[in-house]
Amino acid sequence: QVQLVESGGDLVQPGGSLRLSCAASENIFNFNQMGWYRQAPGQQRELVASIDYGGITNYADSVKGRFTIYKDNSASTLWLRMNNLIPEDTAVYYCNGQKSRRNYWGQGTQVTVSS
Repeated sequence: QVQLVESGGDLVQPGGSLRLSCAASENIFNFNQMGWYRQAPGQQRELVASIDYGGITNYADSVKGRFTIYKDNSASTLWLRMNNLIPEDTAVYYCNGQKSRRNYWGQGTQVTVSS
């Protein structure tokens, strides 16, 4: 059973930065695609950023230029670097991995942007 464990969420002031990490229980090289999603209270879960097997990335318009997704296959870890955070970024952030036509999710990590 694949396990994804997120960490790095915190309370941060507007304009601040955070780095989220997602540790996988197996080599992430095996995943066709991995990504970060977020869900704010009363909102649907939305894609923030994704990275495919070959390293091609995709970002939601709302985070382009501020967030960077990257992975370390040797460490089986997915990262999300978040800069210039704004209150609208407040949400639970989830790690996602897609492999063999199945979706795997982490438990989520809370990011709160507030002064």
